[in-house]
Amino acid sequence: MTKADGIPVYCAHSEIVPIDMLRPNPRNPNTHPPKQLALLAKIIREQGWRNPICVSNRSGMIVKGHARLAAAKLIPVNAVPIDRQDYASDEQEWADMVADNRLAELAEIDPAILKDIMAELDTGGFDMELTGFYLPEIEELMTQFHVGGDEPPAAAKNAGDMITCPQCGHEWEA
Repeated sequence: MTKADGIPVYCAHSEIVPIDMLRPNPRNPNTHPPKQLALLAKIIREQGWRNPICVSNRSGMIVKGHARLAAAKLIPVNAVPIDRQDYASDEQEWADMVADNRLAELAEIDPAILKDIMAELDTGGFDMELTGFYLPEIEELMTQFHVGGDEPPAAAKNAGDMITCPQCGHEWEA
């Protein structure tokens, strides 16, 4: 298995390079709050590299993976996997950077499927934040979305009552 400064690399990549060789694009429109970067660093530390940082052969700048670079500095590591990409024009490079940021925003989550997955993962032995969700968000998902309607069962409307998901069996307090 390939490693980048001790972190396993599971993704396809062109090479592993020192982070001080990477040039972030100063015009990247996405910003990354510290809380997001800390969570991403935790995921990379625990799960390894699942996506490389994309670098343009044309400009030498990062096109995709600005947050991954910032998270790598938090871990801290000195080397990261990159994937070098060819672009026929500056326009194609810019469009790829903007589209990468924008397309993730356009995704819609099916709360029933997400809840089922979270319930399967919630065994007590798995760090649920490795899903990219913070624990309060997971708790809200598990208590706010009810299979078969928006209201909890009538027998469980009082504070302290236990609610059981009829699909997965997960229990939580009303």
